[in-house]
Amino acid sequence: VGMKPVAAGLIEHQGQWVSEDVLALRAASTVVVPAELDNPVALPDAIAPHLAAERAGRTVTVAELLAAHRTLRAQADVVVVEGAGGWRVPVNDDETLADLARAIGAPVVLVVGLRLGCLNHALLTAEAIRADGLALAGWVANAIDPDMPCREENIDTLRRWLPAPLLGRVPWQA
Repeated sequence: VGMKPVAAGLIEHQGQWVSEDVLALRAASTVVVPAELDNPVALPDAIAPHLAAERAGRTVTVAELLAAHRTLRAQADVVVVEGAGGWRVPVNDDETLADLARAIGAPVVLVVGLRLGCLNHALLTAEAIRADGLALAGWVANAIDPDMPCREENIDTLRRWLPAPLLGRVPWQA
């Protein structure tokens, strides 16, 4: 089953407000679960989770996200958790999504948005993942800039520098 603990930015789908990422995770999941488990926090505004939560008048805690994850673990052999906004993105004034990842303790797949600055961003994130005591299982090259110069050279650099295998590539999509 897929899980998007915090989704910021919703669309209307079949009369309900939902994240496009959550819809994709549900389509790929083999276990159907209630929305409060696969997406315990759905926030309307497509901004950083802690800011979206503040605008929505609610507080998000790692404890509530972890509780939903534990329930999912009891219902599925594997739970694939998709982050939101990056490794150190705050979910409240004191906690980040990295705190949730540490509590879960699962290996991490890093998605690298291929654009100017991605080398530094990916290497710093991999370093933070290791510093937080988690394994970097692999990484995915996501072509988010259709005109990125030296895309292949950047991917080759990341292959040499990241301490994990390239698991796949997502081509640019309009």
